[in-house]
Amino acid sequence: MRRTHLLRWSGTVLTPRTRPNSCLSITFAIQSRNAATATAYANYTPGIDKPVEPSPYESLPSPPPEASRKSARLAALHARLYLSSRIPLETLGRCLVDSTADRHDSFNNSSLAILGNDVLAYHTSELILCRYPRLPSAVILASTSAYIGPYALSDLAKSWGVEAAAVPGGEVDAGLLQFRAIKSDNSESEVRAGVLEKEGKISSKSWKRGVSSLMKQDDFFGEITGREILTPVQSTSIESEYMAAGPGSTYQGACTNFVRAVFGAVYVHAGRQAAKNFFNAHIASRKLEVSKMFVFRAPERDLARLCAREGFEPPVARMISETGRLSVAPVFNVGVFSGKEKLGEATGASLQEARFRAAVSALKGWYLYSPLQVQVPSDVEGDGSKEWTPVLVDGGEVVW
Repeated sequence: MRRTHLLRWSGTVLTPRTRPNSCLSITFAIQSRNAATATAYANYTPGIDKPVEPSPYESLPSPPPEASRKSARLAALHARLYLSSRIPLETLGRCLVDSTADRHDSFNNSSLAILGNDVLAYHTSELILCRYPRLPSAVILASTSAYIGPYALSDLAKSWGVEAAAVPGGEVDAGLLQFRAIKSDNSESEVRAGVLEKEGKISSKSWKRGVSSLMKQDDFFGEITGREILTPVQSTSIESEYMAAGPGSTYQGACTNFVRAVFGAVYVHAGRQAAKNFFNAHIASRKLEVSKMFVFRAPERDLARLCAREGFEPPVARMISETGRLSVAPVFNVGVFSGKEKLGEATGASLQEARFRAAVSALKGWYLYSPLQVQVPSDVEGDGSKEWTPVLVDGGEVVW
């Protein structure tokens, strides 16, 4: 039995408007392509290579603003971050241009990065201080670095899907991160406060690393300000001529400046509340184990000093229970008491270990105090419909 060609049979009953004309379209496309190929062969002159016209953007250090509208990668990044329509693509494209790629302040992200750094530091500081008002200074700096430090912001940029260009230039896609790359190798040398430390030598300014210096003279993370400008290393690759044009940056530093610039752009174009919502969505939403950032060298002494300062009775360690004292794996449960109040409790393989852990538990219970309802100063800014409730101001950690 012969097969019935349904397509041919149905074409006889269909109206001319709905009749399939795929065969005619394919035939017309093939004829047009053959005609175009014949024209190209007719205009070709053997032995003469026609030079390709260079792009007008090749002479620019970074893509022009009008190139941002033609970048699908940049539009996808704008949509992926759920940015407001008030933030133009040109501004987002400017956030991707590091100051090492384009020195002109009107086309790089240096100004937006400075503003975004202040916005991030403000919201992070109020979040940490209002949620944990009794944290020591060292833990506050470590928490700030964990939230908005270079490592955290560079990982955030990677999670956003930001990719870096091999070499910056005007012809590069505006959706790529552009910077002049240098090697990120701190094992041989480290730049701090303009002093190059090599082979593990200690700088002459290391004696200023105190608590007062961390909180007043340094940056938000307790690092010494005034770092020396890094210069690109010598390279034999194609990037050497571009890297020799000026100072360079690492991939981590470029990603950090990009994220800061994005926060600055959101604050400028969308307002203060939009910047706070963006911060809560991308920074404050991450879980941070603050309890694992404590390092105690003499917790029993610190606890005794803390009780004396607060007017409590001196702490006393008492064994609550034990099991297997004469076995291979004994377990002791020790609690630290101040009068009738139990401050902390822990277990250990020996009495000394259990007493040490109990003192650490008591100190963490004091420093990790958090109010039930956390209110930050930025919650009452703007319309003034909410009233500000003062938060606890602690005397600080025990300093010997």
